[in-house]
Amino acid sequence: MNAALNPAPIALPRINGPRLWSSLMEMAQIGATPKGGVCRLALTDLDKQGRDLFVRWAKQAGCTISVDKMGNVFARRAGSDDSLPPVITGSHADSQPTGGKFDGIYGVLGGLEVIRTLNDHGITTRHPIEVVIWTNEEGSRFAPAMVSSGVFAGVFTLDYGLSRADVDGKTMGEELARIGYAGDLPVGGRPIHAAFELHIEQGPILETEGITIGVVHAAQGQRWYEVVLTGQESHAGPTPMPRRRDALLGASKVVQLVNAIGHKYAPYACATVGMLQVHPNSRNVIPGRVFFTVDLRHPEDAVLAQMDADLRAGIAAAADEAKVEVSKLEQIFYYAPVAFDADCVAAVRAAAQRLGYSHRDIVSGAGHDACYLAQVAPTSMVFVPCIGGISHNEIEDATPEWIEAGANVLLQAMVERAE
Repeated sequence: MNAALNPAPIALPRINGPRLWSSLMEMAQIGATPKGGVCRLALTDLDKQGRDLFVRWAKQAGCTISVDKMGNVFARRAGSDDSLPPVITGSHADSQPTGGKFDGIYGVLGGLEVIRTLNDHGITTRHPIEVVIWTNEEGSRFAPAMVSSGVFAGVFTLDYGLSRADVDGKTMGEELARIGYAGDLPVGGRPIHAAFELHIEQGPILETEGITIGVVHAAQGQRWYEVVLTGQESHAGPTPMPRRRDALLGASKVVQLVNAIGHKYAPYACATVGMLQVHPNSRNVIPGRVFFTVDLRHPEDAVLAQMDADLRAGIAAAADEAKVEVSKLEQIFYYAPVAFDADCVAAVRAAAQRLGYSHRDIVSGAGHDACYLAQVAPTSMVFVPCIGGISHNEIEDATPEWIEAGANVLLQAMVERAE
């Protein structure tokens, strides 16, 4: 059967749900944690093992493999006209330190299952199909998040991406070379016909409403900051309270400020302090220096800008009140709210309708590689529920039925665009 003669509105086969589930569970053994999650930080040996397994499976499915200079891995299934730009899908294989077994990797293995299903039924698409692993989506080991898809989209330079360092000073470029994924292909700069990313929602809306498919038409904008407050270390006993310059006290005021900003711009705003490092971190020493991060999100750019203004004014006031200095206040990551491509969104919506799945339009609260990819290619996303809306947590979970449904929608949407 040739997809050029049999477009998506003609009934396509369903994906092999048990096979996809089995692949997810096998991958989850790499970096498995005691509570059922995974820890595969970007460019660690465990990340390499996960990549190697995907590459082996993709080659078994007849794909050719290429790797670019940011370590993004592309598995390509040829089209009947292989000169045409590909329809791509994929996500990431790295995780949070206490991550779940579906976040990111579901989109990668869901894409692989699309290829396996097309192979099973002898379906040839006119456009080639590619499944990609984007390097360091999480931003947990190397900040900022989504840096490699950002380089692909031209948001960051290659030198910037490769020079990102972890807390031990190891750079992405060094670690890519160490694990054998420093590719030679240019990063980006090539046409893409359409792009899709399959992902768990990472929030509670779909499960709460009893809906199987989220048709993602937009994503929140984000601003990430790194902040350093500097006071003066001093003995916790002899130093009178009025004379203290406690950097942690100042930071605690900012934590409260950030939380207040999130509530101020409800219901769509999110504001978080997710990392805090205290120096010298001794129980009987007044902290003299605190490093911390701030994450602001909102689907409207004008509101996000107002949140930024509130943060900057509030940090200055908190530092003054605590008698400490703002040694650093740097926005290290920003992208505006994203509107996904109308035709790709329509392909996802039509696929859900055709398959009889309950569905609704939804805005992504999380950042995804698709958000950068949307700047250089027609792009959209497919969400499925996760139990309790919990993600970035070892207990993250989803049902086999949801996992299968999302991949079925992905198959339909991709074949429609690849015909």
